[in-house]
Amino acid sequence: MNTSYVIIAYYIYIPIVIFLTWYVAHTLFTQSQVFMMDIFHGKEDIATSTRKLLEIGFYLINLGFAFIIMEIYSITTKQEMLEKLSVKIGGFSIYLGIMLFINMYLFFRGRRISKQRALEAKQYPGLTNE
Repeated sequence: MNTSYVIIAYYIYIPIVIFLTWYVAHTLFTQSQVFMMDIFHGKEDIATSTRKLLEIGFYLINLGFAFIIMEIYSITTKQEMLEKLSVKIGGFSIYLGIMLFINMYLFFRGRRISKQRALEAKQYPGLTNE
């Protein structure tokens, strides 16, 4: 086993997964402010706080997963190192994509529920829980 290839693989893997996680989180949660403002009926403080908390959770879950799957055993050639890295980084990219779509689904669902409750509140003003 050539440990230098394993160390090099870690030096490549770690910055890539951190950057991918940051990029997806940054894009998702920058663009989600519009949804949050709609969900929370223009209450910017609640929308921003909720968005930031969701962003922190996104980082923790995804970076935690990236570090759990980081383990790489015995690499003997450069080709093997590249192949293992492509599987690790490719798999993590697919996972991040799934997480992105789950978050988007939740934003759309929250928006739909918020609009439905607002419509019900207009139709039946005495039945609101607020």
